[in-house]
Amino acid sequence: MTMAPARPSTTGQQSTPGGNAPEARSRVGGFPWAMAAAIAAGVCGAALSLNGVLRGWGWYWPVLTTVLVVSFTLAGLRALRAQPLLVTAGGFLSLGIILTLTFFRGSSFLGLIPSGATLTELNRLIRRASETVLAETAPVAPNVGIVMVICAVLGLAVILVDALAVPLGMPAATGVGLLAILVVPAMIKPQSAGFWGFTAAVAGYLMILAVSQWFTPDARTQADSARSPGQLRRAVLTGAAALVATLLVPLAIPGFDQGTFPQGSRLNPWGTSTGLNPMITLGNSLRTPDGSGRITYATNAATPLYLRSVTVDNFDGESWGPDDRNASRLPLLGQIDPGYAVTESDQVQQITAIDTGTFNSPYLPAPYAPESVRGLDGRWTWDPATLSIKGTETTTRRQEYVVTSSVPTLSAEVLAQSPAAVRDIPDDFTRIPGNVPGIVRTTAGTVAGAAATPYDKAIAIQRYLRSAEFTYSLQSPVQGGYDGNGLSVLADFLEQKSGYCIHYASAMAVMARLEGIPSRIAVGYAPGRLTGATVTVAGQGALPEYEVDARDAHAWPELYFQGLGWVPFEPTPSRGVVPEYAAESFAPAAPGAVENNDDLIPESTPAPAPAPSAAPLPGPGSAGSTEEGVQLLPVLITVGGVLGAALLAATPHLVRAGLRARRLRPRDSAEAVPLAWSELLDLGRDYGVAPATSETPRAYSSRLRRHLGDPGGTDAAADQAVGVLTTAFERHRYGRPPLPAAGQEAHDAGRPGAVPTGGGAGARLAALELALRENATFLQRLRAAWLPPSVMGRLGRLVGAPARAGAHVLAATAKAATRSVRVRSR
Repeated sequence: MTMAPARPSTTGQQSTPGGNAPEARSRVGGFPWAMAAAIAAGVCGAALSLNGVLRGWGWYWPVLTTVLVVSFTLAGLRALRAQPLLVTAGGFLSLGIILTLTFFRGSSFLGLIPSGATLTELNRLIRRASETVLAETAPVAPNVGIVMVICAVLGLAVILVDALAVPLGMPAATGVGLLAILVVPAMIKPQSAGFWGFTAAVAGYLMILAVSQWFTPDARTQADSARSPGQLRRAVLTGAAALVATLLVPLAIPGFDQGTFPQGSRLNPWGTSTGLNPMITLGNSLRTPDGSGRITYATNAATPLYLRSVTVDNFDGESWGPDDRNASRLPLLGQIDPGYAVTESDQVQQITAIDTGTFNSPYLPAPYAPESVRGLDGRWTWDPATLSIKGTETTTRRQEYVVTSSVPTLSAEVLAQSPAAVRDIPDDFTRIPGNVPGIVRTTAGTVAGAAATPYDKAIAIQRYLRSAEFTYSLQSPVQGGYDGNGLSVLADFLEQKSGYCIHYASAMAVMARLEGIPSRIAVGYAPGRLTGATVTVAGQGALPEYEVDARDAHAWPELYFQGLGWVPFEPTPSRGVVPEYAAESFAPAAPGAVENNDDLIPESTPAPAPAPSAAPLPGPGSAGSTEEGVQLLPVLITVGGVLGAALLAATPHLVRAGLRARRLRPRDSAEAVPLAWSELLDLGRDYGVAPATSETPRAYSSRLRRHLGDPGGTDAAADQAVGVLTTAFERHRYGRPPLPAAGQEAHDAGRPGAVPTGGGAGARLAALELALRENATFLQRLRAAWLPPSVMGRLGRLVGAPARAGAHVLAATAKAATRSVRVRSR
């Protein structure tokens, strides 16, 4: 039998007239550049939503530069036909170079090559970014550290989206990378991701899909897509599905606030916040006063108490931040020493029993100044400089404890007699940054400069901030773009004269330092409300019970007076209670301002007086909370873990199904036969009949048919399908070149063994798979469905590619060394 010479199978590319096919194949075309532009548009568009997380737009230019450099570096390498792993490695290299050039030029060689000093600078910027996240509220000042981190993250997002779109051939999955960028503002900003950022991200995503559908790239560009006549219809369907999702997701998934995503709803996957993160979430907690994180306490104090969680005393000019001083913290085992002498002989000792319920924070709420704490579970430490108490691998959730605290009896006369000079106070509490805006210095000098004593200065500052010039507002800082606690924010606050407790406390603390008074900020809870119940405490009898929750979250300044210690003040109008030693006749509040938190607490009937019957204080280990509340975060983590594990387990099955669907719906009819044959080979591999390397199609077909069983019985359809597919493949590979479409159809009409494309090949392969399943064992069927060898083998080769490349390099090196030795020996 005479057999025609084998000809290479086509790849879906059209032949060029005039015999210039090799030149046409050598050109990559515009696909890499178009895809790079689409990816850059999507990532840069999604980054628009970060406005509001970061203040202003100065941060956007380094982001734009980073994204463009990484995107077009990947495109350039792909245009040069580099291997996929080299393209990805080049993306990482370009990201490192552009970050070094932008942020570490002074500490690197030639501005491009990192050095040891670059790593030190990198560590400093990462630490600075971390402090910004912990200590600032959005929008934060775009300092170098936080901008560097955002550029690095978005550069990595470009590499991820590119890998999904091109070498992995899953352009539809690139939406995951873009969505990951949108999640950050959706969780932080009160107005969520925002319309323009969301719209730009969706437009970039549709551009990626369009590029993957429109272009017919060369096989060596790692793209597995081609032009399709149905692309417009699919694009319209994709856009419609995205629109429907934006309308239905906020209604269907817990964790969205009121409104329609992305503009009117903020994503809050943790549900209701039950903890207090210093400074950063205070504004958001106050803007959504839902009564979560309820804490109850009973005290023998004459008035309800402020509960203090953490002290914020580290001020570097950009933001206030907590300094945990981990190196100097002491175990909470016995007495707590305040570290300074109190000369006032008249001191009041207070006993407070606290039940934290569902409140969850590493910082322990307690009245100031604590002397001892009894009944805590877990390991706790305290800071000698601030007396803040923090858990070690434990939190406040479900803690019940008794705090003994002591405060001097204060009055205006006693405070006025405190000497101006202070001693033995760390510099942390007096440090003044060099970049204090002029309006802050001028205001401090105008308001308090003429006062004679530290007490008079403090009262002057408090009086000014509580005057009719200022209003309490949770929304003005967000709308005005100064919702934070840095110096630039403080300058905006003093100009706008509207804000909430963070702004008032920061303003008084900074102005007090400018006037020579040590200061810091306490974060915790305002006094709260009576519940009407009582709690019995050993040695104290029945004590009235109070409650606080997220509606009472508060920040207030503490100023140091020699011989008296740290003294709290209340500069915030409409919040908290002004202490008697700082109370005076204030000007009426501005219109719309209300006193004592009434604007944040729902109307309710006054709490009744404590009942005579007393409820005993539960033991430290008992579950005696009055508010059980379901914690959404553990549930979400569990559900997410289960779904993630299920998705990971189903990945081989999904990959196999996607590969089969692609083969059965070829975009080019000329590819129907070889794709059907490839599917036949993979079916054989999945069910344990893998083709040998040197086996011809007819020999493999014969062996596969013997594996099916009785060709004249139930497996007749499968036996016939294998024969038809084998004949068609042999004709395709070894026969004459195909005729034009119309002539080919006429030529094949009525010809035995002809394989119809589309549904015909699918029906035959389905019959073959059914027969293979019926002749396989249970374990073979399970493996073929969920761990198909055809997919796992490809995955193994992909994972082993770096090792093989390394072995190849080593072998080439050894061979070259051997040659060199031989040459020298001659």
